[in-house]
Amino acid sequence: MPQGLTHKYRWRYDLQRFAKEGPGGEKTEAATPKKLNEARKEGQVAKSMDLITGFMLLGMFLGLKIFVGYIGTGFLENFIKYYGSIDEIVNEEFTLNTSHSLFQDEITEMLLISLPIILIAVVFAIVFNVAQVKWMVTAKPLKPKFSKFNPISGFKRMFSKDKIMELLKSIAKVGVLTYVVYDTLKDKYTLLFEFYFYNLPSAVISIGTIIINLGIKISFCFLVIAMVDYFYQKHKFSEDMKMTKQEIKDEYKNSEGDPQIKGKIKARMREASQRRMMQALPEADVVITNPTHLAVALKYDKESSLAPIVIAKGADYLAQKIKEVAREHKVEIVENKPLARMLYYNVDIDQEIPPELYQAVAEILAYVYGLKG
Repeated sequence: MPQGLTHKYRWRYDLQRFAKEGPGGEKTEAATPKKLNEARKEGQVAKSMDLITGFMLLGMFLGLKIFVGYIGTGFLENFIKYYGSIDEIVNEEFTLNTSHSLFQDEITEMLLISLPIILIAVVFAIVFNVAQVKWMVTAKPLKPKFSKFNPISGFKRMFSKDKIMELLKSIAKVGVLTYVVYDTLKDKYTLLFEFYFYNLPSAVISIGTIIINLGIKISFCFLVIAMVDYFYQKHKFSEDMKMTKQEIKDEYKNSEGDPQIKGKIKARMREASQRRMMQALPEADVVITNPTHLAVALKYDKESSLAPIVIAKGADYLAQKIKEVAREHKVEIVENKPLARMLYYNVDIDQEIPPELYQAVAEILAYVYGLKG
């Protein structure tokens, strides 16, 4: 195919156009703990609000089932109390302020009677919210983001995968709610005709029982949908948090430092250490060699240390430099392959030799001291 024609149709084979990309390529790597922690501080966590709502509803209806006697009696007594006080108020001067005060007192007492149910619902909401995302207070999600006011971004969000999922959840909720209500009430329509023969407390109890049982059924069905949403949110959050290989490298550089810069720093530190080592080498008593690959310089000063100290060591090129400097300053060079290896691999610079090498080193030092008279 001609070169120009190949270039013309090359875009058809560019599959990366459809990949989920970020800085540095496609996002294929799992998020690092550092990114997850930063996202958590920003308030970005895998959480299903439907799950919290479902447990709140369940807690509220269970509380209502437990405290229905207490609440029903309280409401009835409250109603009788305020309804009976109307005659007394009418006989006096009845004003707007009086009616407002009466209504406010009535609402306050009804809220106090309903307090157990409210507390149960709140506790359920807090517990299952913390169970999802653990405890962390942050105000960052409340800060306004101007990107949300972008009409183009808003239009894209309207037709995003998340909105489709929300639509499916809403359809499922309406469908489940309709079915549960129909299935529960289809056999109880005859009660409508029987309520004429009920007194008020009996009618309230019958209606309350139906509503509570219906609410518990709806709550359980709602929780099933919420569990599906919870696992979807976790999967979506995991996908959204994925990183490119370049992002992971950049994060490592920012947290641990640029490897190239760290390498340069280590090289400079090594050079400085080698310079100090070479400066201290003329003070050595002996250099023990491999003989060609390793060289270790020892110094023994009984006034400052209990045992000989390694003041320089090196391999290959550095070993040759150590021997050159030793010859220049007339430091004895002794060949002992096993001892050279033991000292090189087991003793750091400026450290004393271990006790198990005392005997071997003492013999060499005695030989060197003998040569020097």
